[in-house]
Amino acid sequence: MINVTVLVDSEDCYCGLLMSGHAGYVDKHQEGQELVCAAVSALTLNMANSVEHFTDAKFEAEIEEKSGIFHFRFIEKADAGAMLLMNSLVFGLLDIEESYGEPYIKIRYKEV
Repeated sequence: MINVTVLVDSEDCYCGLLMSGHAGYVDKHQEGQELVCAAVSALTLNMANSVEHFTDAKFEAEIEEKSGIFHFRFIEKADAGAMLLMNSLVFGLLDIEESYGEPYIKIRYKEV
């Protein structure tokens, strides 16, 4: 299962993301697990790359492909463009969770 923790600040603005796991780590192969993993990866990496290329937002990112770990955190208050990209990512992940749910993806929120 892909575990996603969306980090929010005291104003309920997204300020980061912690992700781990793979949609394919279930007891037996299930229809759609590759689709979920690919969709989550594409959305997440596109957000990080877009923030880097299209905004001036400062952030830290760490990725470990084998374990599926991805950490992304804004170092300072993100600008409007970066927030739009982060909002779009969370919207897409919520849509995937609604469509596929467990055992593929679980999204939680944590105030930091």
